[in-house]
Amino acid sequence: MISLRPVLNVLGFLYVGLATAMLVPAIVDVAARNADWRAFVFSALFTGLVGMLLSIAVGGSLKEGLNIRQTFLLTALAWATLPALGALPFMWLGIGYADAVFEAVSGVTTTGSTVLSGLDGLPPGLLVWRSLLQWIGGIGIIVMAIVLLPFLRIGGMQLFQTEASDRSEKIVSRSIELIRLLGLAYVLLTALCIIAYLATGFELFDAFNHALTTISTGGFSTHDASFGYYTNPVSGWVSIFFMVVGALPFVLIVQALRGQPLLLWRDPQVRALVGFLGVVSLVMTVYLGITMRFPFDEALLRATFNVVSIVTGTGYALGDYTEWGGPVVGIVLLLSFVGGCTGSTTGGIKMFRFLVFFGTVRAHFRRMVRPNRVMSEEYGRIRLTTELSFSVLAFLVVYMGAVGAVTLGLSVFGLDLITALSAAATSIGNVGPGLGSVIGPSGNFAPLPDDAKWLLCAAMLFGRLELFTVLVLFDPDFWSR
Repeated sequence: MISLRPVLNVLGFLYVGLATAMLVPAIVDVAARNADWRAFVFSALFTGLVGMLLSIAVGGSLKEGLNIRQTFLLTALAWATLPALGALPFMWLGIGYADAVFEAVSGVTTTGSTVLSGLDGLPPGLLVWRSLLQWIGGIGIIVMAIVLLPFLRIGGMQLFQTEASDRSEKIVSRSIELIRLLGLAYVLLTALCIIAYLATGFELFDAFNHALTTISTGGFSTHDASFGYYTNPVSGWVSIFFMVVGALPFVLIVQALRGQPLLLWRDPQVRALVGFLGVVSLVMTVYLGITMRFPFDEALLRATFNVVSIVTGTGYALGDYTEWGGPVVGIVLLLSFVGGCTGSTTGGIKMFRFLVFFGTVRAHFRRMVRPNRVMSEEYGRIRLTTELSFSVLAFLVVYMGAVGAVTLGLSVFGLDLITALSAAATSIGNVGPGLGSVIGPSGNFAPLPDDAKWLLCAAMLFGRLELFTVLVLFDPDFWSR
């Protein structure tokens, strides 16, 4: 039987950290003379008390560290319970339980789907809390993807185990120091994003909130119109740049900041991501220029912004792209499956898995032509082993199966096919808005029945945890000695 004491001890510390973060929007509301600060203070007191009691009750249980099964369990429990506590301020402010949990899960997983409308008139503390949830979730995703998932060998992530270890040793000698450097890089990029937004004419409040949700590729905005609220095109290009930065491997960003910028471009998934974004954006620019008669500069901005936003899973919108015709809707649906690079804040399948998949397929075709010839594909300088290829293929099958299962479940609740399919894809891929008149970029998820929202909460967590981290908990062998 798995010992739960070390797991609960770490959870207690995480709850105390979340309680501390709740004081930030409380301070914002106090400064704005808004009485809603009480919601955050009371929520912080409750969350902090739970965390301290939990840590005290199982204190001293971390001396021997965590084994692999405890790590699996801690990862799943942390991502499931932190949003439940993060939803408390929403509930204090009168938002229904299902909507509050949905908003918190969407925030922590950096999905960006929302049930709230009238954002322009919401209390400042509430808007800051939504942004802060995504920012916290973003750094959590980076740490999980770089430190944890390669060790757990999930969905081909073992590809980065040796590579990440080598890189870590070149930068620092311990994982704690690596996490510290990742955090500093995350904070630095957020600060640079704030400054850049301010330079384009943003007010400080908007610059702060949008920087938090841009670097985390989360996509929560302070306006219902999202980036359509801003008229300065430079703001859109600033957002595009930092969305792409948020989709890059943060270990390589740390190395770039330490004087080795060329390492970023040498990574196969970085080149694949940049090339893919460039080609799709150019194709959509031409399409918008021909069919919608947009001027070239406007077509280029709208196409690039929305393509980058969807692929990186940020979920900002610059105009309602569902009104640009059927081909655009089809492209948007396909883009919601892609994702950015491993070790970034993005969701989706991710570029490295596509590279491994296509490499495996290419090797299979070559063997069909020359059965006796020994061939091997590589990812960078790493040879693609049978185990690695199988792991990635298994992930892709489970991923598509999960999208199909969630789509079927949503259809049971009365959603039409486009809404159900896009909601499933955007939730598991942690993208944000879906397609259709209800959950498209001009709508939100509020009209959906509560049962559908609960299913989508599970889908968002399922996708954020890379599927297998959750599935392994249902294996009886996992719980046996």
